[in-house]
Amino acid sequence: MKRIVSIQDISCIGKCSLTVALPVISAAGFETAIIPTAVLSTHSAFQSEFTFYDLTSQIGPISKHWKEEKFEFDAIYTGYLGSFDQIELVKKFFDDFKRPDTKIVVDPVMGDAGELYKGFTPKFAKEMATVCAKADVAIPNLTEACFMLEEEYIGEGYSREYIENILRKLAALGPKYVALTGMSFEEDKLGVVCYDKENDRFFEYYNEKIPVRYHGTGDVFTSSFLGAFMNDMTVEDSFKIAVEFTFEAIMKTVEDKDGNWYGVNFEEALPKYMELLGK
Repeated sequence: MKRIVSIQDISCIGKCSLTVALPVISAAGFETAIIPTAVLSTHSAFQSEFTFYDLTSQIGPISKHWKEEKFEFDAIYTGYLGSFDQIELVKKFFDDFKRPDTKIVVDPVMGDAGELYKGFTPKFAKEMATVCAKADVAIPNLTEACFMLEEEYIGEGYSREYIENILRKLAALGPKYVALTGMSFEEDKLGVVCYDKENDRFFEYYNEKIPVRYHGTGDVFTSSFLGAFMNDMTVEDSFKIAVEFTFEAIMKTVEDKDGNWYGVNFEEALPKYMELLGK
């Protein structure tokens, strides 16, 4: 059985980060190891004061122990990283554990809708670009890409030329594949645009745009992409599955009269995910 490690925070309630990555990747058929970077009582979209416990001090000792035990990983997946120290520790983890066939997937969670999340700065975004540089696949949204590249952010009405330029510049950092999530060239569509650097080829895939916003859909998307990719599917097919699974999770939430605003019902969409994976 392949083993995948995910390095990101745990929000105990909120359906994001590791509480999404663990079940989705496990459903794809892989042993899922974790390095939690922080523990939060809820994710940060909750208006009440949430608890936060920083686990940066544990990343190094966990990595050291794993090296002593000679653990190996078929893929390394990073999401939300909360500090410059965590960035450096994660890059060292890549160097220590990447084998020639180990895949590194980076989702540089930092912002959306043209703004960085609270606590992040343009300087931090530039450092996050050095994490993406070590990835095989980097999956930012347009906001995150523009901050990493110090490019002008155009939230609506962008051209294909603009998006392709952003993707080429992201790929120039180092990844073999780069993708922008939450993309749309038509009002009623939403999906992903990907660039395959080795073959100099663009790829895009969309589903219906649902006029709602839920926290954690990016984590659902990247986790399901990785699960498909590690099942030996092509990058294109893996992104198609991620779009379809994320859409299904959103629809399950919209249809649920008791659905929670703080996350999508991805659990109810897992049978669809298994079907898409051919399991």
